[in-house]
Amino acid sequence: MTGARISGCSPPPGEGSAPAATKTTGRPAPSVTPGQRVLLAYFSRPGENYYYGGRTDLRTGNTEVLARMISERTGCDVHRIKAVDPYPDDYEETVARNIREQEGDARPAIAGFPDSIDQYGTVLLASPIWNVRAPMIMSTFTDAFDFSGKTVLPVTTYAMSGLGTTERDYADFCSGATIGEGLAVRGEEVRKAGAAVESWLRRVGLPKD
Repeated sequence: MTGARISGCSPPPGEGSAPAATKTTGRPAPSVTPGQRVLLAYFSRPGENYYYGGRTDLRTGNTEVLARMISERTGCDVHRIKAVDPYPDDYEETVARNIREQEGDARPAIAGFPDSIDQYGTVLLASPIWNVRAPMIMSTFTDAFDFSGKTVLPVTTYAMSGLGTTERDYADFCSGATIGEGLAVRGEEVRKAGAAVESWLRRVGLPKD
């Protein structure tokens, strides 16, 4: 699409490059209550992806790489959000589908939900940023559950838009939740983001495994 990219789905830069650039909201986040359960729900797309203005093929999407880093460091429960109709491997085809879904305020069907999220006090919602916002399938997920009283932490991989509109969107979609400090990692640099992830985990009070 003109002026829009599917972001957050690219491999690491070459050796000797700078560490992963990470952005946060810059405000204090609510602490995670000790002993409470944490869920990481993520959507990630492999295939042909944006990479420093060009394209590259990924066997593992960047958001999945980031989700693994977080889960390995916290031991949180993890749920992968999968589309009933998988997104194409072709980059431009996925861009076109995403435009249609955004313009139509679509709710793409998900292949399997958690039975419940009632047992979780904190939910991390992780996704790429596509055209400044999370893919519409994330709205399908948030529509399915009651987030009242929970802390929601946005987690994104991106090309240019950081957290995009996720803070505002999740505040709208997750009624009654507290939106905490988010984590945004540039897709091209995600595989070198370990130190940044650990710093964010400490700030938001997520326990280490």
